Amino acid sequence: MLDLPQLGQLITERHTTDLFRLETLEAYRAASDEQDYQRYLAGEDAPNAATKQPWLDRLRADTAAGRRWRRVHALQLPLSEYLRYECEWGYTYNSQNGEDVRILELDDTAMRAVTAVGDFFVIDGHHVIRSTYDGTGTFTGANLVAASAPYLALAEVTWVTATPFPNWWRAHPEYHRNPHAA
Repeated sequence: MLDLPQLGQLITERHTTDLFRLETLEAYRAASDEQDYQRYLAGEDAPNAATKQPWLDRLRADTAAGRRWRRVHALQLPLSEYLRYECEWGYTYNSQNGEDVRILELDDTAMRAVTAVGDFFVIDGHHVIRSTYDGTGTFTGANLVAASAPYLALAEVTWVTATPFPNWWRAHPEYHRNPHAA
């Protein structure tokens, strides 16, 4: 089982062309995110630039070097407060800086099926890493998956059926804190 630093190191070492991530939770708890999430809930205008900028710089540098960052978030409406935050202060900035983010809206049955598989990464089309979280959305570990075919198939299906985030976000102004800013 990999901890968070080990997962980050593995991604850094193996991501040469493409990194896909499937997210399925309504909320994630991460120490690196908590300050901005609390600021968002308090009505602040934007994420803390000092903590956000290094990530955005990495996305730009990686994509300029030919390393793709792709993400699909499978979800159901209405959005949780955390997903509103993730869209407004995460995906909006990430997509403007090189990450190709997509949203996949699912019905109850499809959501249960995708959630049963859980969150995972696919590095360069063949290394599959499944991430696990506790009931609060806190990362508990990750492991390399030996039987990767089902994950690769799910990654492909979700990718081609999901909506690019900028289009999806424009179509859902009801979730924007400032609907005229979309």
